[in-house]
Amino acid sequence: MNEETKKRLIRLAEEEIPIHKYFGLKVDRIEKEFIRVKVPFREDLVGDIRTNRWHGGVMATIMDSVGGAIGIANFKSPEDKLATIDLRIDYLRFAEGKDLIFEGKLVRMGNRIMVTKMKAFQEEILVAEGKGVYNFIRAK
Repeated sequence: MNEETKKRLIRLAEEEIPIHKYFGLKVDRIEKEFIRVKVPFREDLVGDIRTNRWHGGVMATIMDSVGGAIGIANFKSPEDKLATIDLRIDYLRFAEGKDLIFEGKLVRMGNRIMVTKMKAFQEEILVAEGKGVYNFIRAK
């Protein structure tokens, strides 16, 4: 992937997708088969106000976005389409009130189905992992 394409994908992820902009998502690295993003902790993303921990639904949303970003990085046309078929998240530890790092990796790219694995970290500690299955439709 050339630098111009990377810059375009980073701008799309950080500035043009409204929910990513709301979360303050920042792309650290993007390739055709891998992405790493950072999302800063904010009080309005808390799920358990007693312990100041991340909301699991927010984490799942970002993991789905990370998996989908790999698909977008593999588009051959702006007319290509992508939709989530299945998303599974395993929460391994509480995500404390600190920034999160999310990574996504391509597992399989078929003719119509794409599979990714995603992970969420806090300070090198794995707090969640997941798998996304996406319907990938190429423009004709």
